[in-house]
Amino acid sequence: MKSILLSFLFLGVTTWSQNTNKELTYNEFLGYVKKYHPVVKSANLKLNQAQANLMMARGGFDPKMEVDFKQKKFKDNEYYSILNSSFKIPTWYGVEIKAGFDNTDGIYLNPENKLPNQGLTSLGISVPLGQGLSINQRMADLRKAKIQINLSKVERNLAAVSVLYDASLAYFNWKRNFNEVKLYQDYLANAEIRYRGVTRLIEQGDKPAIDSIEAGIIVRNRQWSLEESRLKLAKSQLELANFLWLENNVPLELQDDMIPEENLAATIKETLRTNDLMLENPTLENHPKILALTNKIEMLEVERKLKANMLLPKIDLGYSYISKPSYIDHYRFQDYKVGMNFYFPIFLRKERGSLQLAKYKLQETKFDLDLERVQLTNKIKAQQTEIASLEKQRQLIESLVNDYNAMLTSEERLFSFGESSVFLVNSRENNLVAAQLSKLQLENRFFESNAALFRIMVNTQED
Repeated sequence: MKSILLSFLFLGVTTWSQNTNKELTYNEFLGYVKKYHPVVKSANLKLNQAQANLMMARGGFDPKMEVDFKQKKFKDNEYYSILNSSFKIPTWYGVEIKAGFDNTDGIYLNPENKLPNQGLTSLGISVPLGQGLSINQRMADLRKAKIQINLSKVERNLAAVSVLYDASLAYFNWKRNFNEVKLYQDYLANAEIRYRGVTRLIEQGDKPAIDSIEAGIIVRNRQWSLEESRLKLAKSQLELANFLWLENNVPLELQDDMIPEENLAATIKETLRTNDLMLENPTLENHPKILALTNKIEMLEVERKLKANMLLPKIDLGYSYISKPSYIDHYRFQDYKVGMNFYFPIFLRKERGSLQLAKYKLQETKFDLDLERVQLTNKIKAQQTEIASLEKQRQLIESLVNDYNAMLTSEERLFSFGESSVFLVNSRENNLVAAQLSKLQLENRFFESNAALFRIMVNTQED
């Protein structure tokens, strides 16, 4: 009877209950973060801002209508009435086409403003021969705005992946603490059953009273560990809730009956798509960080060309054919208006200094690009090595847990035959608990390592 009782107490306790908890899978969790997290939405706003800037830059090439009308009357006398109207069409290479109509009247009109009674129409062109012909501020703004669209898309991906990585760490921490609570709950239940069984044997005179103290110590240790793990679980749940949102920026609370994905180790690579990232030499040409620096270099190159163009003299030539509205169809070479504007600083110190600064910024960004390529390559290799090593370590720790479990089972059998002690059984169980905690820690490192590779490669393909 004694052997049967001890075997029941020490060969393990299995409890069966209906699982009514709801599983929040890792993939489902990331879906909420991608779709509703405020930082991800804010990153999308950056792209919208870039598109608005592009519209503003294109506005520099919009046709413009200008009307300037001035009139003065005093004591029934019209001193002057001056109307200047024009319609301008800017073109890409700094050339501007202009059509206009001018009309003047008045007894005190400046002689140079006197025009025929019908007024004068004009049609002309303005051409920059130095500054502004190959590139000007208007052209540079448009080119940079187009590049900024691509840069904003890349930066949106980088921001989104950074949020997904932080959210992943919170999920892994929640899963680890959840499993720790389950672990301590199971072993606390075993310790309590063992304590009650030892107490009965002491009452029957089959065990010394000191064994109850030994069994009671392990119960209180398990209670202490369980309470501490529950605290960590509560904190990790609150941390995880920071990443859960719904539409209209409504925060989502994590319900008490929600549990993490049980078999995450088998699905994490598929979820993060890190299987293909374990290749020996992954390409970096389309990596967002490389693309971001490449786009910045393109923008700085546009700026450098603009600064270099400022070294040229500013020469603007304008020609307009003028005629009365009644015979605008009959071109007369002798009816025209021409003008020239020339400007050139003697020393060009401001322009040369500005160009040097643009070159230095461009060279600095090129250095950053070369450094980023090397760093990314080394980070990827290091992360691939870590993942491969952790997979081997997981196999080893799994074997250790099985061995410790076998040792505990054997020790419990010996105790059931009176050939062991509560101290040795507790010692075997402590070793098993420590191994299982190490297994949880190693599993968590494996998850984090896959997420780190995901972040390094910025693997943001849409589903």
